[in-house]
Amino acid sequence: MPHPVPPAVPHPDGAPATAGASLVRRYYRTVDSGDVPALVSLFTPDARYHRPGYPPMTGHGELERFYRDQRVIRSGVHTLATVVSAGDETAVHGLFRGVLHDGRQVELRFADFFRTTPQGLISSRDTFFHVPAV
Repeated sequence: MPHPVPPAVPHPDGAPATAGASLVRRYYRTVDSGDVPALVSLFTPDARYHRPGYPPMTGHGELERFYRDQRVIRSGVHTLATVVSAGDETAVHGLFRGVLHDGRQVELRFADFFRTTPQGLISSRDTFFHVPAV
């Protein structure tokens, strides 16, 4: 059954997005395009990533290995419903629709929390999925 997600809403009063919010939006466009080298280049060399079902990943090598070899997703599109940014932290809520490597189609809500640097890179990401667990 599809998971309802509120429609994307533009920033109030047309205010410009923060640098962190712009970087995070670029991250989703890049991951959806499947361009792993460009995706990895958005992270600091020592970036860490925590994602349910995987051990914590640190650094470009582990991120590249995850996106090339370990990620169960073959392709898909992230639709962002909410992007909130303050200082070096950006939080995202949205919907992912895609196809897994085994051919199953998935649709699930997610939340991501990013930390970014003044140099315009992602230094950490934590992902959460809206699925029954407890």
